[in-house]
Amino acid sequence: MVHNVDHTDTGTQSVDRALLLLQRIGACGDDGGTLAGLVADTGLNKATVRRLLLALIRAGMVEQDDDSRYYLGMQLQVLGAQASRRPNLMRAAQESVMRLGQVTGDAALLTVRRGANTLCVMREEGSYPLRSHALVAGQTHPLGVGAGSLAMLASLPDDEIASVLAAITPVLADRYPRLPPDELMRLIERTRTDGIALNPGLVIDGSWGLGIALHYPDGRLAGALSVAAVEARMRPDRLPDLTRHLRAEAAQIETRLARTAPLKG
Repeated sequence: MVHNVDHTDTGTQSVDRALLLLQRIGACGDDGGTLAGLVADTGLNKATVRRLLLALIRAGMVEQDDDSRYYLGMQLQVLGAQASRRPNLMRAAQESVMRLGQVTGDAALLTVRRGANTLCVMREEGSYPLRSHALVAGQTHPLGVGAGSLAMLASLPDDEIASVLAAITPVLADRYPRLPPDELMRLIERTRTDGIALNPGLVIDGSWGLGIALHYPDGRLAGALSVAAVEARMRPDRLPDLTRHLRAEAAQIETRLARTAPLKG
């Protein structure tokens, strides 16, 4: 979290803070974000958040309703539509994420790596009425926290894993007490052995997940596909079926990436 500051934002700092604010507004979903909530979520002071919000509203990136709640603006939808026309992971994965949610009845998620963190970029709700409290689009977790995130971390070289763990250890201690670095290392080894990541409710009680890493044709990490469900729907007799569906859709996504994604860049 960014610490409170009183000086005026300048240069890239302003850009970084505006992008952080957009991410937090996006994570609020249909409920929108309040000024107080955004101040708490970003760690920025109230004057800075208010100034950035006004700038983002002028640019059409953020909208404010009559109840003073903030939402992502129409201009972001335009930019998103333009970006979606390029061959990319979200375009390659959309059909599979939707089908996985429909076939399993559980929440299907697509996540990508952002440095030492992961970002949920897509979520398809299943038909089962008792929904998991897993990630929603726009939310972030430290790399390794959650099934898809764990699958991505386990796919990295050992030296890179060590660097990530060093970066996220303070956050793990503060927010994820059941996931200290030694426990994450145990889960990484299990994921590498099984070829699939299992989160047995270690992030949020009762919220389980299965995840698998996705790769570009040249072996680079593209992201992760995962299924999230309440604990009762992740019983041992159901895991093989969920795993089969997950692997099948992951293979289809990688096939689409092989047809459309550039080998470098």
